[in-house]
Amino acid sequence: MRKTSEVLRLKKACNLSNRAIARSCQISHTTVGEYLKRAEAAGLSWPLPEELDEGKLERLLYPEVIQESGRTLKPIPDWKEVHGELKKRSVTLTLLWTEYREQYPDGYGHTQFCELYRRWAGKLNPPMRMVHKAGEKLYVDYAGDTIPITNPETGEVTQAQVFVAVMGASSYTYAEAQSSQAMPNWIGGHVRAFAYIGGLPQILVPDNLVQGVKKPCRYEPDLNPTYQEMAEYYALAVIPARVRKPRDKAKVEVGVQVVERWILARLRNRTFFSLAELNRAILKLLEELNHRQMEQLEKSRRELFEELDQPVLRPLPEKPFEYATTKTTRVNIDYHVEFEKHFYSVPYTLIHEEVRIRATEHMLEIFHKSKVQPVAIHPRSRVPGRYSTQPAHMPPKHQKAAEWSGERLTRWAGEIGSQTSQLIQAILASRRHPEQAFRSCLGILRLSNQVSRLQMETACQMALQAKLLNYRGFKEILEHLPPSVNQDVLSSLPTHENIRGETYYQ
Repeated sequence: MRKTSEVLRLKKACNLSNRAIARSCQISHTTVGEYLKRAEAAGLSWPLPEELDEGKLERLLYPEVIQESGRTLKPIPDWKEVHGELKKRSVTLTLLWTEYREQYPDGYGHTQFCELYRRWAGKLNPPMRMVHKAGEKLYVDYAGDTIPITNPETGEVTQAQVFVAVMGASSYTYAEAQSSQAMPNWIGGHVRAFAYIGGLPQILVPDNLVQGVKKPCRYEPDLNPTYQEMAEYYALAVIPARVRKPRDKAKVEVGVQVVERWILARLRNRTFFSLAELNRAILKLLEELNHRQMEQLEKSRRELFEELDQPVLRPLPEKPFEYATTKTTRVNIDYHVEFEKHFYSVPYTLIHEEVRIRATEHMLEIFHKSKVQPVAIHPRSRVPGRYSTQPAHMPPKHQKAAEWSGERLTRWAGEIGSQTSQLIQAILASRRHPEQAFRSCLGILRLSNQVSRLQMETACQMALQAKLLNYRGFKEILEHLPPSVNQDVLSSLPTHENIRGETYYQ
């Protein structure tokens, strides 16, 4: 709406100059001159007649078509063509007005040309003014601009993406740089945004990017499972913006523009060597942005946030949501499943069954079919080729085998004789890990069921003397012993110098 009546008041009642009026009304002094010229041509004086409201004054001073002697002096542009041209890249109303005046030198001035177009366009699809309730919606998106990060060792330059979140009522803004728009970063950006604002809204409004929406739909969009899981964890509703409807997320569109102008543009001449360094710089400017007073509202985003959003935000849970990787696999014959080259046990009754793995940074859960509760939970391990096995998952026979230990083998050997005990201790000590010798020791001890105690002790003593600390060597010695061994032969054998004593494993 033009400020014609205010211009007339300041001129006629206050007797101000055109430039002073222009500064007061925040318009150009040439526009002030045009208003006064039209008022004088219409024979208007101050004060204006009571029946002359703003609408009538507008039509009196700015008729759409000025006619004289039955002919049109100022041709009306084809507004449909103007509207279509404006959709093209870099085309503005000023450019179209310039082309219009080149064709019609006596046509409308710039101000009235723009006003007439806005009137026409306003009748096409009048936008609904969005009313943002306090603490209700958080709008999220990625900025179009990126920030280069230079590898200090190789000089390679990568582009960091900028995640932006904006509260609906207060425009309180959060921004951070990320290495990419991958799912872990997308989820992590939300978690850190919640922590920054110190609470939870009721609704998330993302764009239709694949990290949030698996299948866009105007009425029932299909959310990405991980995004849905995060929303359920925080008890949030997710209402994606409609496809190609930027007005649905105008708040974050403006927020992205503000971040690009007041943060990214200010960092354009700096060189960053890591994401951490970049995010420290962004955080500093972000605080300045949220504390800067907004011209129209005369309050900062932080003040509005504390006044509107903060009192009604829901509290954060004790632990933040952890991004989880999921994988569907089948249980192997050894009742283990593989995830990132490490093997985790499940109950042996699930052999050959299909299970779903959910792995966070610290924990791994395994689910069977549609069960809500996991059938197995393990601490996350990143050691390749190793096994994480819980005894409760083993078959009964395997559980008994798992009970073997160095102490148990040594006790069994001691029941046979001192030489047998010393041999078993020597074999256990010869391996880097005692578990590696369990099979050899078990095989030797089971041979005691086939020979006499004297033969067993004699063979053990000879194995110690020959340093044959393995099952095959011991069995060969035992096979070459005479059927009957004299006790004197056993007592005459020297004690092996490497024997550590029976208390070594106690």
